[in-house]
Amino acid sequence: ARGIPVRFFTATGLLMRLRRAQQDNRLDRELAGIGKARLLIIDEFGYLPIDEEGSRLLFQIISDSYETRSIIYTTNIEFSGWGRILGDKNMAAALIDRTVHHGRLIRFEGHSYRSQHALMTK
Repeated sequence: ARGIPVRFFTATGLLMRLRRAQQDNRLDRELAGIGKARLLIIDEFGYLPIDEEGSRLLFQIISDSYETRSIIYTTNIEFSGWGRILGDKNMAAALIDRTVHHGRLIRFEGHSYRSQHALMTK
């Protein structure tokens, strides 16, 4: 059996890839390639602040994905902190709106797997 097309990126890696494509005048091609995936996974969302251009690029990906493909975000940032990360509360509100419309929140609580299995001890 064949699965569905999936693309996995860290948030930083995705934005670097999109910026490079934009500089090389191939952003449309890059977005089309990402758009072929039925599931997009964006890991480590919000771990690093995103500048204005990065926020616009991310908005474009998420807006293009709305109601056409699934997106999984991994983050430890509450929705209330997205405006700070994106540097634009209105854009954050629009992204959150699209995310929660059909979305499911899965919250993991407890101790970190990495901490529990760390070679270094505190």
